[in-house]
Amino acid sequence: MRVIPRASALNERIVQDANAAFSIPGSVVFEEGKGGLPVCKLTHKNGGTAEVYLFGACVTSWCQPSGDEVLFVRPDAVWDKSKPISGGIPICFPRFGPSPEMQQHGFARNVDWVVCSSSADPNPDDPEPSVMFKLKDNDYTREMWDVGFEATYEVTLRRDKLKIEFCVRNPPDAEKPIDFTAAVHTYVEVVDAASPECLVRGLKGKRYVDKAIDTENLAPEPCAGDVTFGTGLIDRVFQETEPEALLHVGTGAAVSVENTHGWTDTVVWNPHETLDKEGTWKKFVCVESAAISKKVTLDPEKVWRAETNLCVIDL
Repeated sequence: MRVIPRASALNERIVQDANAAFSIPGSVVFEEGKGGLPVCKLTHKNGGTAEVYLFGACVTSWCQPSGDEVLFVRPDAVWDKSKPISGGIPICFPRFGPSPEMQQHGFARNVDWVVCSSSADPNPDDPEPSVMFKLKDNDYTREMWDVGFEATYEVTLRRDKLKIEFCVRNPPDAEKPIDFTAAVHTYVEVVDAASPECLVRGLKGKRYVDKAIDTENLAPEPCAGDVTFGTGLIDRVFQETEPEALLHVGTGAAVSVENTHGWTDTVVWNPHETLDKEGTWKKFVCVESAAISKKVTLDPEKVWRAETNLCVIDL
């Protein structure tokens, strides 16, 4: 008789239950992914795909119909829930960056989310598969952040875009407002971050905080032009940015990161050799939709909604 380890049996049951309640043939399916962790796979009828793990509600893949991968997952990523998944699109909430209250970037990327809905028929002639996850406060979150909250995270695979929508609600029975910072920490695959052809455009004139220089002296300065990489750590928080930033990936294409709603800031990060000496840093750049220069404050019953759309553009 085959003996199934407890964690494996639990993951298997989660996948079975999710498929029973939310799978849509040809569009939405749940499987055991890396490390046996439950993952949702979205498939568009044009051949595009996306994958979202229930752990951290982390998008780990978005493939074009051609099979080309847009996102990047680091080779040092672990799949045993001992730490957040390193790559894809981790969710930073309810804190961005280091915090005395909790782990870096908050707890949302380090907990299991629950599937609450799926869809594939906003337009029956061109189904847009989507999956929504939810996270509520619990004993673990209250150890770090002693407030009630309800969060949802929806990933929709459109014909030519990946849409992600993050919502936070302060429950009706809350006694006071809550405040938080948040971001979606998008890792995009590039040919060579050290190349002058790899750059971020659309931030010229925007004021930014250069966290690579001095994390204690956070006086913003204006951006003189395109952001390039290869000379050292890039860790910049651009404040009150335009809706779109373009990451030129070095193939003659760019990835548009569109802060469609709710997000106020854009973070650009590449660790250079602070990550490793083997050159992994050359394979990705992070362009992150964020709300961090000013905390979001929510009164009881209020909902904050943020939306990002990613799109590949031929230059």
